[in-house]
Amino acid sequence: MDINIGAVDARKPACNDICSPPSGTVSTIQNSISPTVINSSEATLGRHLARRLVQVGITDVFSVPGDFNLTLLDHLIAEPGLNLVGCCNELNAGYAADGYARSRGVGACVVTFTVGGLSVINAIAGAYSENLPLICIVGGPNSNDYGTNRILHHTIGIPDFSQELRCFQTVTCYQAVVNNLEDAHEQIDTAISTSLKESKPVYISISCNLPAIPHPTFSREPVPFSLAPKLSNKLGLEAAVEAAAEFLNKAVKPVLVGGPKLRLAKACDAFVELADACGYALAVMPSAKGLVPEHHPHFIGTYWGAVSTAFCAEIVESADAYLFAGPIFNDYSSVGYSLLLKKEKAIILQPDRVVIANGPAFGCVLMKDFLRELGKRLRHNNTAYENYNRIYVPEGHPLKCQPREPLRVNVLFEHIQKMLSSETAVIAETGDSWFNCQKLKLPPSCGYEFQMQYGSIGWSVGATLGYAQAVPEKRVIAFIGDGSFQVTAQDVSTMLRCGQRSIIFLINNGGYTIEVEIHDGPYNVIKNWNYTALVDAIHNGEGKCWTTKVRCEEELIEAIDTATGPRKDSLCFIEVIVHKDDTSKELLEWGSRVSACQQPSSQSSVNV
Repeated sequence: MDINIGAVDARKPACNDICSPPSGTVSTIQNSISPTVINSSEATLGRHLARRLVQVGITDVFSVPGDFNLTLLDHLIAEPGLNLVGCCNELNAGYAADGYARSRGVGACVVTFTVGGLSVINAIAGAYSENLPLICIVGGPNSNDYGTNRILHHTIGIPDFSQELRCFQTVTCYQAVVNNLEDAHEQIDTAISTSLKESKPVYISISCNLPAIPHPTFSREPVPFSLAPKLSNKLGLEAAVEAAAEFLNKAVKPVLVGGPKLRLAKACDAFVELADACGYALAVMPSAKGLVPEHHPHFIGTYWGAVSTAFCAEIVESADAYLFAGPIFNDYSSVGYSLLLKKEKAIILQPDRVVIANGPAFGCVLMKDFLRELGKRLRHNNTAYENYNRIYVPEGHPLKCQPREPLRVNVLFEHIQKMLSSETAVIAETGDSWFNCQKLKLPPSCGYEFQMQYGSIGWSVGATLGYAQAVPEKRVIAFIGDGSFQVTAQDVSTMLRCGQRSIIFLINNGGYTIEVEIHDGPYNVIKNWNYTALVDAIHNGEGKCWTTKVRCEEELIEAIDTATGPRKDSLCFIEVIVHKDDTSKELLEWGSRVSACQQPSSQSSVNV
């Protein structure tokens, strides 16, 4: 069966399955123009690259100009289906491409040689850790300079131009250095298709003198991509399903836990289908929030060890069998390796591998195929969910605020909950926003993204820009700490230039709160800014922007009413001023456990 991917109107479904081809199917990219001879002025490397980006579903490319990429940018601009979004710096361009890829399925950024490449590399590393297809394009040296022993500007002063390439080799799954036209077509196509197949970033360097030169390989509309399918080993799949079904059908109170690699495996729908079929209690790991619909009838919340949502950990950790689909057990997700799990009770399912308790492991078994076949073999068992219903007590509400009382964070998020709908998406910055946003109940089709594996502060500003650009029909609500905002604040200006209407809640508590709870010191205190005045200065009368400060519940209610009412078509920036020690109880618990595992005497290890 052929699946067309990358159409401009292909949006991310509720489960966040990205639009790269599903495993096990042959996929092609929709070709909107029948193959014809291309005008010689358009039969260039630059236009070929632009057409390929459009074919895979990219309509916006995030860029920072530099002398090595200027001609290439001219040719990208000339492509009717492509919009060039100029960013304030390369790091934010990379973060924006990351946010865009989370929604659209693939993203792209364009920077200049070395000074731009080494600036964007932190964002590319983050996308690599989060398994996002991202095409990083760099304008490289003139092809005539290779092998000449010349020293170029924007380099470290030696006649070897490979430093940037060597850096990118560790954070991309494929690297193409295009310094001649003969194999440029093949290198570009291989890079893009590899990014889609591996769901990882790739690096493409294009010599600055080549984008405008016509070449016969670009003289016809490019043939649509054909991506070879990934297939399960049939016998291995049957054996894995048989062993897993026997293991789970013997259990009294089994549970399912979804992990972040559900997205990589494109198995979100299959996971929900399994939950429907078996009746097990259904939870997600924190970094998988948003991948599984929270309105599912057997959904019990986020499993995050000691900082899980109410009553979720008790059900998961007391189960006699648990299936983890696509987990990542790092020190953050395991709360300092303190999860009360046992390997002999666990089935660990990775995108192409199944490990059953202390017993057999099965390779070459795709997660999606395994989940769908397993659903046919499991007996219905809702014991764990019934137990959850017996112990569950509805969450209380924060203490009522006194008139003009300083705003508390728990009160803030009670009002945020009421803002969420299918027409919104949540972006949570590294920090206490992780923990507060985990407790939000996501309505159907409400997007949710955060960067847990890499955890780079400042990510959310660029990611908000990119995500909002990819799905303009949704209103993005971002939660950013003051410390994080100081890292990447500049690209609020790009949001305004693009006419975006996101709502940014800047939580001003005077420091790096997440670091405080892991290990405090004077380095965690930052210089306070007048954040609304800064955004007003960035606005400078161009575009639609509204800012306000809130210090109490009454002001918060008024601000939300304005942002969702008269200012619903504006970028809204709401600075929320709270006490420096006003943190979630989950952060306090998590911070102490993560801190303990970082001490020299720590001997803890993850159990699964």
